[in-house]
Amino acid sequence: MKLYFKYVRLLLKSQTQYKASFALLLFSQFLYPFVSFAGIYLLFERFGNIHGWTMFEVFVSYAVIVMSFAVAECFSRGFDQFSNMIRTGLFDRVLVRPRGTVVQVLGSGFDIKRLSPFLFSVVVLILAIVFGDIQWTFVRAVMLFNMIVGGTVIFSGIYMLQATVSFWTIDGLEFANIFTHGIRQHAIYPLDIFPRGITIFLTFIIPFGTITYFPLQYLLGRIDGMGWLYAFMPLAGALFIVPCILAWRFGVRKYTSAGS
Repeated sequence: MKLYFKYVRLLLKSQTQYKASFALLLFSQFLYPFVSFAGIYLLFERFGNIHGWTMFEVFVSYAVIVMSFAVAECFSRGFDQFSNMIRTGLFDRVLVRPRGTVVQVLGSGFDIKRLSPFLFSVVVLILAIVFGDIQWTFVRAVMLFNMIVGGTVIFSGIYMLQATVSFWTIDGLEFANIFTHGIRQHAIYPLDIFPRGITIFLTFIIPFGTITYFPLQYLLGRIDGMGWLYAFMPLAGALFIVPCILAWRFGVRKYTSAGS
């Protein structure tokens, strides 16, 4: 990880060379999630609640997903842009270095501006905490932290799978955005408002339900008894990264060089 943080320091220096441009981009990224936030607000302003969920309850889910996505997009940028390494032959250079490919690809891309939505979602989370009817305890605070960590790992795993596909397609496929930006928009809302097929997909295939919907049941006091076990469900969802890493290693073994 010392090598990875050296990568990060170098990339951070290059991104902050032009300070005015950097500040403007940072501000624009901060406002980016405002569109989806405004959509949620107007939706609840019109209907009051959706399937029994109030606006501030959904704000918690919104904040968790946007935070997770922002951190993953910032630190997993290398996998998001991996198709460029394949197309230009730069991945061949990665393979001859005495370090793991995952660390090197992660270190090839880092975009601090992507953390701006994280700051916006912190504001939303504070609103939900202040105005929402949640009885906070130590276990619930740990659960909230686990939800953000689990979501970050799942989004990072999706980026890794997207990069793995590039071993065969060379260019990155636009349809992969369905599983990042598209799923992010669905995961913001509680799963029980969607058709059964989407609920199953977001629980057993890409397990976003384990970091929002199910933990929220305990966080909001909707279940009693052994509900505290839900605090650790996001960490179980983070196991999604295991098949992603296995798929990545399979793709690396099948890689036959750029040929240039």
